[in-house]
Amino acid sequence: MANASFDIVVIGSGPGGYVAAIRASQLGFKTAIIEREALGGVCLNVGCIPSKAMIHATHLLHKAQHDFKTMGLNIKGGIDVDMPTLVKWKQSVCDKMSGGVKQLLKGNTVTIISGMAEFKSSKEISVKTAEGTDVITGKHFIVATGSRPIEIPGFPFDEKDICSSTGALAFDQIPKRIVVIGGGYIGLEISSYLRKLGSEVTIIEAGTSMLAGVVDPECAQVVTRKAEKAGIKVIYGAKAKSQKKTKDGFEVTAEVNGKDEIFKADKILVTVGRRPNGDQSNLKAAGITVDERGFVKVDAQRRTNISNIFAIGDICGQPMLAHKASHEGVMVPEIISGINRVYDAKTVPAVVFTDPEIAAAGMTEAEARAKGFNDLLIAKFPFGANGKAVAMMETDGFVKMIADKKTHVVLGVHIVGPEASNLISEAVLAIEMGARIEDIALTIHPHPTLGETMMEAAEATLGHAIHIIQKPLTNATKAAHT
Repeated sequence: MANASFDIVVIGSGPGGYVAAIRASQLGFKTAIIEREALGGVCLNVGCIPSKAMIHATHLLHKAQHDFKTMGLNIKGGIDVDMPTLVKWKQSVCDKMSGGVKQLLKGNTVTIISGMAEFKSSKEISVKTAEGTDVITGKHFIVATGSRPIEIPGFPFDEKDICSSTGALAFDQIPKRIVVIGGGYIGLEISSYLRKLGSEVTIIEAGTSMLAGVVDPECAQVVTRKAEKAGIKVIYGAKAKSQKKTKDGFEVTAEVNGKDEIFKADKILVTVGRRPNGDQSNLKAAGITVDERGFVKVDAQRRTNISNIFAIGDICGQPMLAHKASHEGVMVPEIISGINRVYDAKTVPAVVFTDPEIAAAGMTEAEARAKGFNDLLIAKFPFGANGKAVAMMETDGFVKMIADKKTHVVLGVHIVGPEASNLISEAVLAIEMGARIEDIALTIHPHPTLGETMMEAAEATLGHAIHIIQKPLTNATKAAHT
């Protein structure tokens, strides 16, 4: 492409970038999007989508191996896992999604530019493409360049033996032994599906629990117990120090409670978090302020300190989640068009695709008390009391609801159990609307469904659940549904 000019130029085509480009074009702006790798970014190609494909496949494998016989579904012989075919199928899912993004962009007349973008000034960028270097000018820019896995000293990524999540999603053979450094949600998700494939998994976690500070502690306990029951070995209070190549794999040295221990592995997975790409795209040339952690500083409209440049997604701060980026991707072009909007979400749902899944919206009990809600209504409804969950043979977990006792306004919902990722949307809507517990309890939910657990949890929070036996709350009967 020769030198060109656009109304809006989006840098990065992840779940924030491509959404922003489509919305910008819908609003009548001449729009371009620049992507250095595959359309869809990390999420569609080496993150959210491929990991969920692998998790789904191994969930089916686990059901076939452990639940089918109980149901009377007998499989003659064992189930052979063809890893290359599994990875090929996973990649086909990614390719389909990435191809869909390309069709959407083209269908909305967005100009797609493949190459590496770098700012020359606040109104001009250079793009290195396969054909050469182009200069692109824009009235407005939206930076959506995302984040990347954090690399720790002594464990350089080669994505073959020492891997980030990217390499771990492309194994062409099932690793016999894998050491996972970091017990956060990415490490635990990948550990779960590798264990179902038969890998011996050891997680080295610096803290005293998994998913600490990420999810409700009671939800984390359910997942931790099931992971350990499945054979995942978790070493707490451990800090990975070094690795050494041996004739039959690797030896990972970790300091565990002050003493060095060695763990043997065929593959090493490092999942200690992600860092924003604030050191890329030559943002300083445009005068964009980047903080010491690499995040681009933005205001409530996602505008940087340079008035015509915005930033969305991982690069502009926590939470580093795809759906938050997409929300911002719709918002920013509307702001550029003159619509008076700001980022004012009451809650951003979080989901961990472990076994079972964890999903959360709103505040934890500790967060609620820290914000001055000292008098709370809190109750849990177990999946073991839900007919659909029993029929699915997936009864681990519960729905936990937290509300202000004075107003009955829902403050937080935390779910650990089957399809938690789908169930949480009702909670998000309730919190955004400022709903009271009664609003959920009095809403008729279809039977038999997992969704009934939301209604039942609301009833339990009011003190009069039907399908579990609970000690009545003070004046629960008199206060019911008022």
